[in-house]
Amino acid sequence: MKKYSARQLAIGGMIAALYVVLTYLANMVGLASGAVQVRMSEALTILPCLTVAAVPGLTVGCVLANLLTGCAIWDVVFGSLATLLGAIGTRLMRKTPNLAWIPPVVSNTVIVPIILQQVYGVPETLWFLVLTVGAGELISCGLLGLLIYKPAARIIPAD
Repeated sequence: MKKYSARQLAIGGMIAALYVVLTYLANMVGLASGAVQVRMSEALTILPCLTVAAVPGLTVGCVLANLLTGCAIWDVVFGSLATLLGAIGTRLMRKTPNLAWIPPVVSNTVIVPIILQQVYGVPETLWFLVLTVGAGELISCGLLGLLIYKPAARIIPAD
């Protein structure tokens, strides 16, 4: 198992905290969960391009955010798994940051609609939920993620 430096731990912790705060803000305006969701915190899923510390940071942040916003336990588990898978995929694509937003969009677009139906009993068809969740992820990860990439690259040292 690889050891993380104090700097990486601090960066991962800051990413987790920022994910929680941004999700909480999205929750306040009704965009953190449901059939239509645009979590601003999902823009942070581009950060594994810069540092491996973002992978556990995003995962822990998602777990905490889901717990603090009152998600069901299965949503906490599988929603956080979707974020973890997306973060790992982004890390693997770090050489191509213009495309690295794709793994979190795919993982959330596949997993979250199933959670919405199975855990929360959302009555819409699965394909409708795939469309709405996917659109929200495209906005969060694709558009917002790419917008924050260059400013973040100036702040976070790449590893």
